[in-house]
Amino acid sequence: MFESVYEEVLYYRLTKRNLNTKRQVAIPVFYEEVKLELGFRADLIVEDEVIIEIKSIKTLAPVHHKQLLTYLKLTSLKVGLLINFNELLLKDGLKRIVNNF
Repeated sequence: MFESVYEEVLYYRLTKRNLNTKRQVAIPVFYEEVKLELGFRADLIVEDEVIIEIKSIKTLAPVHHKQLLTYLKLTSLKVGLLINFNELLLKDGLKRIVNNF
């Protein structure tokens, strides 16, 4: 399935558990003290603490880890989950990324 479908279902499940969850959160970039709204978009942010980046691809590449780490650095959040739903077992597609600042 498409990433957008997994995002919709995961958002539904998290909010059903009464977790404060935001979708497609804009992450601005600052350049020469100017806030550029054309930054990035996090798939989900849960409880203002965890970023979840959703993929549905054959294999994760190093660029996907760097993408999530960039989001963590720009938001000053510490933990992110990179989830690739295109795995036989979900646990094989789950990666925890930590921002060590």
